[in-house]
Amino acid sequence: MRHLTVEPLIASLLMMHLHGAAAVIHSLKYFETGSSGVTNFPEYVAVGLVDDVEMVHYDSNTRREEPRQDWMIRITEHDPQYWQRETEFSIRNQQVFKADMETLKQRFNQTGGVHIVQKMYGCEWDDETNEVKGYAQDGYDGEDFISFDLKTETYIAPKQQAVITKHKWDNDRALITQKKNYLTHECPDWVKKYVNYGRSSLMRTELPSVSLLQKTSSSPVSCHATGFYPDRATLFWRKDGEELHEDVDLGEILPNHDGSFQMSADLELSSVAAADWRRYDCVFQLSGVKEDIVIRLEEKEISTNEEKPAYITFIIIAAVALLALVIIAVGGFMFHRNRRAQCPPTSDNSCELSEQLNLKAEVSALHTVYG
Repeated sequence: MRHLTVEPLIASLLMMHLHGAAAVIHSLKYFETGSSGVTNFPEYVAVGLVDDVEMVHYDSNTRREEPRQDWMIRITEHDPQYWQRETEFSIRNQQVFKADMETLKQRFNQTGGVHIVQKMYGCEWDDETNEVKGYAQDGYDGEDFISFDLKTETYIAPKQQAVITKHKWDNDRALITQKKNYLTHECPDWVKKYVNYGRSSLMRTELPSVSLLQKTSSSPVSCHATGFYPDRATLFWRKDGEELHEDVDLGEILPNHDGSFQMSADLELSSVAAADWRRYDCVFQLSGVKEDIVIRLEEKEISTNEEKPAYITFIIIAAVALLALVIIAVGGFMFHRNRRAQCPPTSDNSCELSEQLNLKAEVSALHTVYG
């Protein structure tokens, strides 16, 4: 059996304050999606992730299992047939998904339309306690269809249409033994191997840039942290050194295109006097990093895209124009005064002609430089 995955729910529940946290929960996940009636989208897609970083990808358009990380290429250099075998495995899975799709459409009395079958499976491994959690579940059209309970070694069918499958799989003890062995032994072993090979990337630490943002003067102030890695981080607001929960809207940790992460926490300030702003600050903490990043709530720290009123803009432009006119007038007066002092009036105006020729020579020189 191939190494597997499902969406774990543990990491987010453990994200409290992370000072010096040494233990790390590593994960291996696989997500497979089969679709019917979806235009401009592959009929079947499978991705594998280690610590939420995509490492392999397959889809029915390319019909190739491909690495997504350099270290995945290196670990298979000793096995030239690795990618060919994985591709063949994914092609077989694609056919299974196609058959499952037709079965489910019949059970739900469906003939056409858009439909999605999803499988999620994998495991999490705590590198300190060595505890392992495995999971495997299927979904259909965005809802749970059937899942495997590792503790009871039975299947759970939340929908009537899945009961037939539950009875069939519950009675297949060889299948259950194989799945249990994968989730509790094979999968954690692969997690350890992948983490070891990709250590320089997966175990790196990157601190974010943290800034305060506000759309308008009446909007909440958003504390935004972006560019951090790993995603074991927390962001919160404090008042007088105490963490705030009221009037705070904490956003989810989201991925950036470069593999790092971002998150934000919004603070509602409508009932807070400006003089009390200095009592608030935003704190970012990253797992394994002792020092916090702290930004005090001050007006000078806030970036905003609120435009200045039109009349203020007009006054600024008018003031600049007036100042320019004054400079030109003063400069012209000084120029003529100096020229008259150096060039006394004569009947042939030879001095004035000489000044004009010198000016033309300077302009000609500038054109030569820029030409």
